[in-house]
Amino acid sequence: MSTTETKQVYGYTKDKDALIKRLHRIEGQVRGIEKMVEDDRYCIDILTQIGAVSTALESLAYKLLDDHVRHCVAGALASGDRGDALEKTEELLAAVQRFARTR
Repeated sequence: MSTTETKQVYGYTKDKDALIKRLHRIEGQVRGIEKMVEDDRYCIDILTQIGAVSTALESLAYKLLDDHVRHCVAGALASGDRGDALEKTEELLAAVQRFARTR
């Protein structure tokens, strides 16, 4: 990146460190599930932990989606650039459709 280029700022940029910490906690939870399987733990206990990981990932995804709408989509709409606004709107709709399919 040259000195004249600016670093891209996304909706989550301001919360990046907190998001990374959350991802590390989730990663630790997944490692814990792996250990539970290795240790032949009761299946319902493992499923409970998998549910907790799924909930944690879903919560993180909603946070990112919220940031995307409030920053990226809103910025594109406010910019007056019809092409960028259309692109960001289509991205948003595709993301919402992906969430709806996983339910």
